[in-house]
Amino acid sequence: MLEILQAHGLDAGPMQRPLLAGLVASIVADIPAIWLLRAFGSLDALGQAVNWSILTSALAYVGLMLLGGVLYGWLFQRAANDPRGGWLFGMSFGFVLWMLGPIPLLQWAPEQPIMTGYPAVGLLLGELLWGLVLGLVFPFVHRPLRVRLDEVQAAPTDNSTGPQAACDPHLTSLS
Repeated sequence: MLEILQAHGLDAGPMQRPLLAGLVASIVADIPAIWLLRAFGSLDALGQAVNWSILTSALAYVGLMLLGGVLYGWLFQRAANDPRGGWLFGMSFGFVLWMLGPIPLLQWAPEQPIMTGYPAVGLLLGELLWGLVLGLVFPFVHRPLRVRLDEVQAAPTDNSTGPQAACDPHLTSLS
């Protein structure tokens, strides 16, 4: 198995665009996550803590999750393209983001935790839902964004080298 991975590479090529796919998939994943955060009162609690409106809190969440989607595409690259295992990658990534972001910033840093009870549970469930949708949507968003090799415009060649040169009778003369 290691030989196959070394031969084909783990890194996505420049024509596969995993960062853009992560960004677009994150936009799709933000919709149900925002709805869940609103239903549990997480956006209200965040807005009250920093004197923001709910809309500003939602926009801040969307902006941070867009960065999370780009990070997801960069981190998992070709593995994120798996339609059968993407949900698991996404949910685990959402859980890790929840542990690294909101927990230290909203629970440990201030004197008193900003989110407790339903808003805190909503934040966890929102991150897990975001990751689930991100992992499910990523392969379907990624397919149309990839550039196919047959669509790439090849540079014009003079056919003096390569397989075409072997078939050209004008190039066979010895000087």
